[in-house]
Amino acid sequence: MTSISTATPGWLALRAPADDSARSAELAHELARLLSGVSAPIVVHDLGAGTGSMTRWLAPRLPGPQRWVLRDGDPDIVEHLDLRAVVDASGHAIASDVVVEDLSQLPADAFEGSSAVTASALLDVVTEAEAAHVVRACVAAGTPALFSLTVTGAARVRPAERHEAIEHAIGAAFNDHQRRRHDERRMLGPDAVPAVAGLFADAGWNVRVAATPWRLSRRRGALIAEWLDGWVSAALEQRPELAAEAEEYRRHRLAQAAAGHLRVTVSHEDLLAWPR
Repeated sequence: MTSISTATPGWLALRAPADDSARSAELAHELARLLSGVSAPIVVHDLGAGTGSMTRWLAPRLPGPQRWVLRDGDPDIVEHLDLRAVVDASGHAIASDVVVEDLSQLPADAFEGSSAVTASALLDVVTEAEAAHVVRACVAAGTPALFSLTVTGAARVRPAERHEAIEHAIGAAFNDHQRRRHDERRMLGPDAVPAVAGLFADAGWNVRVAATPWRLSRRRGALIAEWLDGWVSAALEQRPELAAEAEEYRRHRLAQAAAGHLRVTVSHEDLLAWPR
């Protein structure tokens, strides 16, 4: 895997408010409960840390003091990390370290002595072998894991019009694109949460899953347009024969988004796993 990071700082900034609204506060609260008896400091490893969005959202929900180890395979994107205002549940600043490292190079004992492992929008872009490697590392360390905002493959665009057939075709092609083989890697895509939940369950761990959809209203027009454009483009990479109808659909829907008439629901799931 050449890089854990899968997006630009601009895209991460654009999606951040929708991510924060969608993440499961209930699972975060459960993780905080699991960590309540842990000796200080709490050490959290965040995989595919990007610009630090998971840390900014989760740290204030966990007890302190905290030290975060932010791991990402993209040295450029971690240059945009901004944790200056991040505090724990008691209002104290967190400590942080950065590790630039491909997920495939993650040491088997990477989480030894840590308190929790987290990731956001990561599981769908890893392979089954990479996911199994992460799960084994969590199990070896006995470290609870919270994986946030993994796509499920379901998306709904409103208002519903005459586009049901092409929307269904685009959605199916997009999901096939998510599962595609790229650089000898076959990504889990929408199968990620069931696959990872199964790996933890096979290890005898507790697993909880929560629905965490983006619910994008008309005021999220810029994010809707960016998501829609990427959704269609990925589908056309997978099925170029859809081009004529899909391009007409894209033009029409982007015009609706620009006029503030579009609403979108993009389904995700959060997963929490911890030892029995």
